[in-house]
Amino acid sequence: MQNRVDALSDHLLNSGDIMNTQITEKRSITKAITYRLVIICLDFLVIYFLTGKVRTAVGFMLISNVYTTVAYFAHERIWAHINWGRQAAS
Repeated sequence: MQNRVDALSDHLLNSGDIMNTQITEKRSITKAITYRLVIICLDFLVIYFLTGKVRTAVGFMLISNVYTTVAYFAHERIWAHINWGRQAAS
């Protein structure tokens, strides 16, 4: 499994100059939205299975996903400016 991960990493790093590209706000927003859609579904399912109440699950899903979407976007934008852990392609 690790060999596959290493091969994929090598391919991504060597298939273009991704290390010298700028991460745009549009990309961060798109990633935040798609991530949130997955989490919304998971939140609803877990709360529904725990409570058996659709109304409670929907309420929790809506409230938690508003503040966590904002937090995720802020976190993504902060990390876009941090060079730690990035390596230049050789």
